[in-house]
Amino acid sequence: MTAIVIIPARYDSTRFPGKPLCLLKGKPVIQHVYENSKLACLADDVIVATDSETIFERVLSFGGKAVMTDKAHLSGTDRIAEVAASMDYDIIVNVQGDEPLIRPEMIDDVITLLDDKRASIGTLAKKVEDSKEITDQNVVKVVFDKDWFALYFSRAPIPFHARHASRVTRHCYKHIGIYSYRRDVLLTLAKMDPAPLEQIEKLEQLRALENGFRIKVKETFHETIGVDTPEDLERVERCLSTSL
Repeated sequence: MTAIVIIPARYDSTRFPGKPLCLLKGKPVIQHVYENSKLACLADDVIVATDSETIFERVLSFGGKAVMTDKAHLSGTDRIAEVAASMDYDIIVNVQGDEPLIRPEMIDDVITLLDDKRASIGTLAKKVEDSKEITDQNVVKVVFDKDWFALYFSRAPIPFHARHASRVTRHCYKHIGIYSYRRDVLLTLAKMDPAPLEQIEKLEQLRALENGFRIKVKETFHETIGVDTPEDLERVERCLSTSL
């Protein structure tokens, strides 16, 4: 199967406008994401999907590929779906444009998950190590069945340990927001209205579950830090300095 990584990147973020262009070790965040994605063995190509001419020009300036998309899109999923509709790749991988620590093996992992014919979407999860993340609403948790198919995603602590709350970290996994989609599934989801649970939790992946699409999960041992605030940028800078 053929696969492409599409990186949605918008300039007008509510919490941190212009974050894809902020510098990390002399390179903009979007360049780190792009170059790490290019190292994936199973991806045939990588392209940035943006509504910003500034981001578009910056990607081209470092030798990357980019395409302009409609400014009216409300989500990254809608943005990548617009691009995917004009392409013939079997698998579309959504790598967020604010994930400079994304690793190429994580991309290969979500692509491989779709070797399972039962799966419509692939994604990753990491076991929670810091107990503070369990109650952090910005850390999305996921529970899955014995075959690693997602049962539910939530901002709330799941699973709830009825008898031993202190033991919940043994079974708690946080969701890592990278997805692989079968192309037809992505295009179908993008045309659907937001589902009730999706609207309550403010989690797009619940639209897939509520409509019967199966999301296969794989455990990852790699940590990522999404850049949502200037403080996050500083955290990533420290991580990059430590890895050098």
